Amino acid sequence: MSEHILLAYGFDSKGGGEALTGDAISEQIRDDKLAWVHMDANHCDTKAWLEKEIAYLDPFIIEALLEDETRPRMTQIDDGVLLILRGVNLNKNADPEDMISIRLWIDKHRIISIRRRKLKAVWDIEEKLKAGKGPKDAGQFVSMLASRLFERMEPVLTALDDTTDDIEEKVLETVDGSLRQAIVDVRKQAIIFRRYMAPQRDAIGQLRMTDLEWMDDTHKRHLQEAYNHVTRYVEDLDAIRERAQIVKDELANILADRMNKNMYILSV
Repeated sequence: MSEHILLAYGFDSKGGGEALTGDAISEQIRDDKLAWVHMDANHCDTKAWLEKEIAYLDPFIIEALLEDETRPRMTQIDDGVLLILRGVNLNKNADPEDMISIRLWIDKHRIISIRRRKLKAVWDIEEKLKAGKGPKDAGQFVSMLASRLFERMEPVLTALDDTTDDIEEKVLETVDGSLRQAIVDVRKQAIIFRRYMAPQRDAIGQLRMTDLEWMDDTHKRHLQEAYNHVTRYVEDLDAIRERAQIVKDELANILADRMNKNMYILSV
């Protein structure tokens, strides 16, 4: 397989798939059977391959797939969708809030996905295909990908909420000025997560309202579940950010009171 193509599969419509290599990738992409190609945006050959193999698409779609910086969004074009989503960064020595984008062009017969950094949710789908439990069509692929992205987010956001609880407890038990930095870090993470979560919620919300031929009611129900999850995440992040600000204010008040008492004692 070429270095710019990370993986490629032809779907068997039963939950399994056949790995594709070489010319078989191009043939399957042009065929009426569903095929998936996952590519590396950092490779110099990726753009040329896209321009050759999906030249029928508007050039702005290819540019959107290869942009350096993206925000989650959904754009319907005829019976296809340009979809950009983000997942938490679970790579080694990485910050989870440094969220990784995946850019997709999806229609009834082909799925083109592009990434700049490794995203574990993609490999989750490959494992399901190998086990014969993967997506059977394009609509199920989208709903499964959204589900995996949000499932991997939940433990990270739960840990952030637990960290907020710990800081709040420490502030009430012992007054320590060093906790200020911990509070700032929590608020920063919540703000960065929300920056991508809010438009991601909107993108999923728009997708579940489309009239695409390959998106049936079952797919839309799964997307509704994903929409509910990400909506809850956004609400949780808002709550974490507000709680962190309250804890910060409380800590500042306690430290100010302590200083005033010390100054009073010195004055006496």
